[in-house]
Amino acid sequence: MTDLAEAIGLMAGALTTLSFVPQVHQTWRTKSTRDISLPMFLAFCTGVLLWLIYGIMIRSLPVMLANGVTLILSGAILVMKLRWG
Repeated sequence: MTDLAEAIGLMAGALTTLSFVPQVHQTWRTKSTRDISLPMFLAFCTGVLLWLIYGIMIRSLPVMLANGVTLILSGAILVMKLRWG
């Protein structure tokens, strides 16, 4: 059961994390962040950082991987928003 739960966690993490790739690409390509909410992305990045810390604390590979990569991708959008916003 643990292997199945970990596989499901890894798949869920991969899908939710990879959903940010098109937004990062679109934002980079257009250099437009007009429709991106700064407060929302600040809150989201903070939440993802806390999930990452939680994943490290409980030693959960799916939680660590998904939130580590999501933090990088959402952080990139946040940096672009701050730079071009």
